[in-house]
Amino acid sequence: MSKIIKDGDYRNWLIELKNRIKTSQIKAALSVNSELIRLYWDIGRQITEIQKNSQYGDDIIKQVATDLKKEFPDMGGFSHSNLKYCKQFYQFWQPVSISQQTVGDSQHRSIGQQVVGFFENEQLAVNQIPWGHNVLIIQKIKDNNEALFYVQQTIANNWSRSVLQMQIESNLFARQGKAITNFKITLPKPQSDLANQLLKDPYNFNFLTLEKNVQELKLERQLVKNITQFLLELGKGFAYMGRQYLLQVGSKEYRLDLLFYHVRLKCYVVIELKTKEFEPEYIGKLNFYLSAIDAQVKAPGDAPAIGILLCKTKDNLNVEFALRDINKPIGVSEFTFNELPLQIQNSMPTVEELEYELFSNNTDDE
Repeated sequence: MSKIIKDGDYRNWLIELKNRIKTSQIKAALSVNSELIRLYWDIGRQITEIQKNSQYGDDIIKQVATDLKKEFPDMGGFSHSNLKYCKQFYQFWQPVSISQQTVGDSQHRSIGQQVVGFFENEQLAVNQIPWGHNVLIIQKIKDNNEALFYVQQTIANNWSRSVLQMQIESNLFARQGKAITNFKITLPKPQSDLANQLLKDPYNFNFLTLEKNVQELKLERQLVKNITQFLLELGKGFAYMGRQYLLQVGSKEYRLDLLFYHVRLKCYVVIELKTKEFEPEYIGKLNFYLSAIDAQVKAPGDAPAIGILLCKTKDNLNVEFALRDINKPIGVSEFTFNELPLQIQNSMPTVEELEYELFSNNTDDE
């Protein structure tokens, strides 16, 4: 450690770094998070570069952490672990920063200009989310495009760090926009693109723990009982309107499983639940419900209703064939949930046993 302290290049660099931090403290009063992320990026860049030009390796991170904490005792963020995150943050996004420039530009732009260009890129926007979110993303994600997806989703949905972690662990990136739909032929642009991106496949209902062969009505009740987590999984913009929503067509009554309104698409969304494998006739019934909603519920300024069919399993080719020639916008996805342990499932009474017990009790009362 003492060799690093005596190194003239290190001392000069440390003076410059301290001045950079003091300048950042002033700017931070105007834009706390954005300037803090810029500062951490710059610290990561400088640590990366000075390590390349010195023989001290990771020891220099420990030393600079000690020196910065002495100089700025009331300012957090200069621990050994956080400075390592700064380095990781810079090295993770640095290839993206370079790729933004043309070959000609890269020869003439200074490092400072490159950094400004990187942070002013609205698609990246890493300085619009808290540092803890950034650290979580670079720790959990290896691919820049996937990381960028979570940055953008965090901004759009105002996710807390715990929600961001949950979405990463549920692999939202791989599920978003993957449902099979007919939106391209039933909805105008850009509504078709937006609607398609809203749907996932599969939907993750792991906030529920249910028996393997759960009945549809019980699944529906549990989703409504856990409506906050259900809405989080559906995504931003869904407003819950009701379950078993009553429609009357002619002399018959029909009940929709779940009805929502989407504030960005400005349309009603009908969700039908099937705890079995997909069957083509499910599409016909949902198409009928959408026609009824458009005729009886939709306001003049609303867009046509959208249907989402959630099945336990599906054959994608069967779904594609079933959606052909359907003129209402429908998407089909699978869903998952936590299954009760087998020993608990085996100890639970069957529907037939419950009915028998209920019938026996009623008979005894008589």
